[in-house]
Amino acid sequence: MFEQFSASAITAMLPEMVYAIPVIGDTDIRLFVASGLTFLALTAVFWVIRQVVLVRAKVLAEKTTGFFDDTVVHAVESIRAWVYTLVALYAALQYFTVPELLDSVLTGVFFFAVVWQIIEVATIFLNYFVATFLEKDEDGDGVVDPNAATASHMVTLIARIVLWSLGMLFVLSNLGIEVTSLLAGLGIGGIAVAFALQGVLSDLFASFSLYFDKPFRIGDFIVIGNDKGTVERIGIKTTRIRTLQGEELVVSNTELTSARVQNFKKMQERRISTQFGITYETSQELVKEVPGIVTRIFEALDGARLDRVHFTSFGDSALIFEVVYYVDSSDYTQYLNIQQA
Repeated sequence: MFEQFSASAITAMLPEMVYAIPVIGDTDIRLFVASGLTFLALTAVFWVIRQVVLVRAKVLAEKTTGFFDDTVVHAVESIRAWVYTLVALYAALQYFTVPELLDSVLTGVFFFAVVWQIIEVATIFLNYFVATFLEKDEDGDGVVDPNAATASHMVTLIARIVLWSLGMLFVLSNLGIEVTSLLAGLGIGGIAVAFALQGVLSDLFASFSLYFDKPFRIGDFIVIGNDKGTVERIGIKTTRIRTLQGEELVVSNTELTSARVQNFKKMQERRISTQFGITYETSQELVKEVPGIVTRIFEALDGARLDRVHFTSFGDSALIFEVVYYVDSSDYTQYLNIQQA
């Protein structure tokens, strides 16, 4: 399909150009002419892309409200000028037969530069999708959730490692190196590393689970078994919690994903059940007024609502009443203030 664009085909389209060159003798310079024309043509195309198409696209992107077109422009703009020059130079050199060692060096440099540039462009798109789908302001306070920032960094890091691994295999393959045995060796080595880092990898995937499942976030007050405190940091391997006593509690992410976690920050309201007693010496008329008195007390309180108040049992020295009410907040201090009032 592209045979008409091969070096030999392009050279054949040119008229015969045989000139007598001192020392060298009669030489057909069509190869040099074709090589120069190829270099100039590609350089002109790349110049048009950078100076005309890209500038026009940037103006159009600034008129839109979305960010994807800006990302595309930024990705194209990130291609270095020397990469364009290298591509044009590599294409121009295809007309000549060079020593095998020099050819391997030129090929290696060319493909490494191209792979590097492709990864840089891919990273720009990756950052766009990470910012769009992972780095979200879920609290509405204008600040990206720290959990999302941690997850996005991990996703970006893993993606770049995968891209560089594939890119280097591509470069080695184009240098004529057999990558099948290399892949087999990497597979065996990867299994060994996976066994050696089983705990670390388990915590790593647990951190992803914590992010996507979101059982808690930084700033939440949680209870894990007999431990309780405020979440300060969710890392790749561990989560750090500040306990009520003030010390830092470090818990592995694997343990958190398998444990029962109580999250008090997600509590919209607090239900309280408490009891109080009225001595037996209290008059019957006053005892009957107890539910009404309690109801009027709660009507005067802000941030609390009464559910019910009932006589429940005869105590050793008092009539026992039970009060059930709700505090319209998860704040523990507010609950204590209402309880005290």
